Amino acid sequence: MDAQQIRSAYLAMMAERGHALIDRASLVPHNDPTTLFTGSGMQPLLGYLLGEPHPAGTMLADVQPCVRAQDIDEVGDNRHTTFFEMLGNWSLGGYFKAEQIPMFWSFLVDVVGLDPNRIYVTVFAGDPENGIPRDEESADIWTELFKSAGVSHERVDLLTEEHGNEVGNQGARIAFYQDKNWWSRAGGPEAMPVGDPGGPDSEVFYYFPQVEHDTAYGRFPHQNSDGGQYMEIGNSVFMQYRRAESGAPGAVSFAELPNRNVDYGGGLERIAAASIDSPDVFRVSLLWPIIEKLQELSGTSYDDTTHAMRIVTDHVRGAVFLAADGVTPSNREAGYVMRRLLRRAIRFATELGVENNVLAPLVEVIADIYSDAYPEVGEQRDTIVKVLQKEERAFRRTLSKGLRELRHIVKEARPITGADFFTLSDTFGFPVELSTEEAGRQGLTLTTDWRAEFDALREEQRLRSQTATKLGAHD
Repeated sequence: MDAQQIRSAYLAMMAERGHALIDRASLVPHNDPTTLFTGSGMQPLLGYLLGEPHPAGTMLADVQPCVRAQDIDEVGDNRHTTFFEMLGNWSLGGYFKAEQIPMFWSFLVDVVGLDPNRIYVTVFAGDPENGIPRDEESADIWTELFKSAGVSHERVDLLTEEHGNEVGNQGARIAFYQDKNWWSRAGGPEAMPVGDPGGPDSEVFYYFPQVEHDTAYGRFPHQNSDGGQYMEIGNSVFMQYRRAESGAPGAVSFAELPNRNVDYGGGLERIAAASIDSPDVFRVSLLWPIIEKLQELSGTSYDDTTHAMRIVTDHVRGAVFLAADGVTPSNREAGYVMRRLLRRAIRFATELGVENNVLAPLVEVIADIYSDAYPEVGEQRDTIVKVLQKEERAFRRTLSKGLRELRHIVKEARPITGADFFTLSDTFGFPVELSTEEAGRQGLTLTTDWRAEFDALREEQRLRSQTATKLGAHD
């Protein structure tokens, strides 16, 4: 199945099983000052998971576009993207583990057609100090599902990622971890404020035997390793406990919630990659047409320019959806992240040999891919092109000058300073993150106090700007 078919099949299955299909939320939350972007399918529903009744009922499902700007430096590998779609279903006080785990299994195996021999899972190992038991219930459910498919079902206690890196999973299908398989807003059980809900989760991974384990991430592979063989494709959170008051000073206690919730999220692109047996998410049907257009524009092949093409593809796709949700490039908040995505994409497009007009042709491809599922992208195609073209023209005017400035510093064979970064930002429009990345590419070292110097110069500029604005208003 391609990604578009998987998306449609998931929504159809959820509707058939009694879920209300809800609209996706904006990528820019309007009533949440704590975050710039919607970064998970659960985020717009947090209030309902905490007890507020949802107008559509207690069984919900959707497909939510997400942006995680914190992953920007990871883009370029085979699985990280700043923009992605999250399949989601929720039970607000209704079904729980016994229904959720087999439902997700059925979707992966019976609907998508994944090989059960390649599916591996993790469950919560328990927290004896805080009186929270091992999640044997989830492990037992997985065991029966694996047995029914004629698949091995060994268990292993790995507890931490570090321990897993040292010993590996030894081929065990079900691995027990501690904090890696606990969800709360605050982190592990001990970090939760009194009254906050949390609970164990069960993650599902797809195994790619054709990938050689990267020992830079540990001696041996296991489910939670970043070594490349295991890719997480979904996670079911079982919101089961509440941090309770405790009589003894410093003691922690937990009580079962009267209404237990399920929060499931699955990465569409990753499930689609598993469906075509590719560890590279950029080969799925939502991303490969963009790669093909880049090959055409650049005259280079994906195999020869993989890293740069992945960055351009991901960043432009994310910027298109941000534009569809009303974001424009700027030097503040969401607009700043959008500007950084676009300028980074343009920089890597230049490396590919595309010196002009890379964004508009890619917008056309992206609009064609997503118009059916997200009509707003197609309807705003012309506006999005104008927004992105304006940013490209502005950055192209200063890009070559900024790169020349960096080359001068390379020739001077000296560390790059905060003042250099400020000049690149103020004069040439290079976001400081792009400048530091480019400095690394050029082999430059940085002065130890570059950040403090850069921040001080930027603050001076801000104060000068405020003074000039006040004088102008007075005049």
